[in-house]
Amino acid sequence: MRPNPERRVNVKASTTGDLMSEGTCRAAIEFDSAFQSLTGNPPFPWQRALYQRLTGGDIPVSCNLPTGMGKTSVIAVWLIALANGLDVPRRLVYVVNRRTVVDQTTEEVKQYKGRQVVGIPDFAVSTLRGQFADNREWSKDPSRPAVICGTVDMIGSRLLFSGYGVGTKARPLHAGFLGQDSLLVHDEAHLEPAFQTLVEAICEEQARCRDIRPLRVMELTATSRGKGQPFGLSDEDRKHSIVAERLTARKAIHLEPLKDARKQAEQLATRALKFEDRARAVLVFARTVDDVLKVAGKLPKDRVVTLTGTMRGKERDELVGHLNFRRFLPGGQSDEPTTYLVCTAAGEVGVNISADHLICDLTPFDSMAQRFGRVNRFGRRLDTEIHVVHPVEFKNDEYDRRRQITLALLRDLDGDGSPDAIGRLDPERRQQAFTPTPVILPATDILFDAWALTSIRDTLPGRPPVEPYLHGLPTDWQPPETHVAWRKEVETVTGELLREYEPADLLDVYPLKPHELLKEPSHRAFERFEVMARRLAGRSLPVWLLDDSGRVECTSIEELARKDRKDRIVGKTVLLPPSAGGLAAGMLNGESNIADDVADTAERVRVWSDDSQYDVKTTGMHSIFTIAFPADDEGAEERTWQWFAAPHQGELSARKPVLWSVHVGDVVKRATEIVAGLPLDQPVKDAIITSAELHDHGKRRKLFQQVVGNAKYPARLLAKSGKNGGRLKETYRHEFGSLLDVAETVSADYRDLILHLIAAHHGRGRPHFPSDEAFDPERSRTEADAMAAEVPRRFGRLQRKYGRWGLAYLESLLRAADWAASANPTAFVEDEG
Repeated sequence: MRPNPERRVNVKASTTGDLMSEGTCRAAIEFDSAFQSLTGNPPFPWQRALYQRLTGGDIPVSCNLPTGMGKTSVIAVWLIALANGLDVPRRLVYVVNRRTVVDQTTEEVKQYKGRQVVGIPDFAVSTLRGQFADNREWSKDPSRPAVICGTVDMIGSRLLFSGYGVGTKARPLHAGFLGQDSLLVHDEAHLEPAFQTLVEAICEEQARCRDIRPLRVMELTATSRGKGQPFGLSDEDRKHSIVAERLTARKAIHLEPLKDARKQAEQLATRALKFEDRARAVLVFARTVDDVLKVAGKLPKDRVVTLTGTMRGKERDELVGHLNFRRFLPGGQSDEPTTYLVCTAAGEVGVNISADHLICDLTPFDSMAQRFGRVNRFGRRLDTEIHVVHPVEFKNDEYDRRRQITLALLRDLDGDGSPDAIGRLDPERRQQAFTPTPVILPATDILFDAWALTSIRDTLPGRPPVEPYLHGLPTDWQPPETHVAWRKEVETVTGELLREYEPADLLDVYPLKPHELLKEPSHRAFERFEVMARRLAGRSLPVWLLDDSGRVECTSIEELARKDRKDRIVGKTVLLPPSAGGLAAGMLNGESNIADDVADTAERVRVWSDDSQYDVKTTGMHSIFTIAFPADDEGAEERTWQWFAAPHQGELSARKPVLWSVHVGDVVKRATEIVAGLPLDQPVKDAIITSAELHDHGKRRKLFQQVVGNAKYPARLLAKSGKNGGRLKETYRHEFGSLLDVAETVSADYRDLILHLIAAHHGRGRPHFPSDEAFDPERSRTEADAMAAEVPRRFGRLQRKYGRWGLAYLESLLRAADWAASANPTAFVEDEG
């Protein structure tokens, strides 16, 4: 391993030999200084030890660290290694089990970013929420270091060329950048064994196919499922005063038999109210949403807040501003009257809360350990109590057998719920008490091939939904789920308009974002839809049903609620019109007449052309799509619904047209800059730059110039229309035209790669162009057919050469250059006539 001297910074870059020759002490001091500048705290011994392993090129595959040990600081360790020029991937992908209100990773990364530590490279950030929420900064410049935080669903689906909330054309870009030159850190990996198995299978497949910059994986867990000898705490750690304080944190366990199985919620609430006059932050966990709502209903309304995994992202995100919730955050402790937080498993992982006391029902051991980690997290209280309400009789099934073993383990703890006591339990018995591992489906090379065919939207034999491969097959304790969101276009784009503006295309342009979505177990979602259908009887309201391949089925609420087809929503996303209602307190509720479309944000907006606030709402935005609605009366002006997106920080707004020559020059410049900072062979770099030079030749066609509203063709050529263009639907694909123009001019060396990069730079050509797009207005049908037939053959050859993720990565380098050039043109056309 050899550091790059051009990237050496304050924090001394060293090879393993340098460290040995200069002495471990000196290297540790230098690391300590950088670590403290980033995090605000001196490192624990394990953090220092992890960095020293990275200096030897050794990335641990598993780290077993108790709660409260600062697991997420692996990001800081990686940043310092990157600053020192060590051989680590340039992107770190941090995966959490589920989307939470305040995940520790997001908060820490924001702090690192804000501190602007000298010597630490500038890095892009994409997190689950806030100012960095699901942005494109990380994919804008692939040579720039980046931290991407996401859930198993978000990251896992993108790795498999699917992507919840990602348009079909953007999926290869996400798969390529997440699956190459990335270190995937899987937090609480024991909770998602199927996902861990999947990413390990991806690593094995990439090694077999010799991908360019293969994915690396590190699992983090406080409660290991017992695979091998992981990296963990040392004796030096256990002697550290702060580590010792957290490991031995006082957590007195009290086991309380359930008096009446039908009244579990009442018993949980009664126990919680015992702390009513003690000015404490009391956390309550219950397995079911129904029990959470029942418990919350029996607690003081002005001092209780609920958190469930079934809440819509928007309402869940807003909880962070709730005074009652803030009581549970670091620094939120006070002498105010007792406050209650009542949660399902949504509060168990990835959320940095610390309560004074805990009341909960009984779940398997891995879940209980997570719950215990949310109380007296930093060991500063001496009076913390944990009350576990448990059944006295158990069902004869695997899940309850695990709960029964868990109860026995809790008794073995003899009232001590500290991380140290939990860690001393017999590992084999702990393993036996974990939530049963679901049936994990093997991800094979054939499946990877099928998922990589992203330009085929239709159902494809042998291409199953990805969701079971992320979580395992559904079980009684982990049933299948359905996502739900509300969109105006569902009730606006109807009838004949659906032929011209296909729903799948609309969702490509304006993808669903996490804050729009809620999820419910599919059986319960169906029950809510039944109630909704009865309430709306007589009104035939449209519904869109979206699968994870991007295909949309147009149906109705009446059809959705048919009992003989209730399984059709399993693993799907249901898009409802806001007029259907169905939302209450951020959760799906069939009886509610209220719902809202929250797709518009500060980053994007949909505006009617006759909106009196049109100019105000679109200031600083650029047009991304226009839907034209025929005039109702003869002679009346056409009404349009225009969709806009805001440029990201540092970008210009393409409100004015851009010349073709300017855009192509900008893309070449961006591509050259990007590949200069990447460890690619020079011929591959040259191929990418050549494809940038040739990628938009097809835009010189008269038909394309009409689409972008160029009234001065052929005297000038435009590449971008500006804010007011693009009112004609683009059926002609300029990248297909580019192939026909340049196919005979490209030299034999790397010809396949250059032509494929051109074909795929808007997400097509993987493996084909649809028949209605495989034409050129200025070329013969014979020429077009021959080119269309060659596209999938070339795609297959290149996947075998570079690997699935490797090819997607190379495609995405040109796409990133094209996107960056479009966002920041070097010149505009001032005269738009």
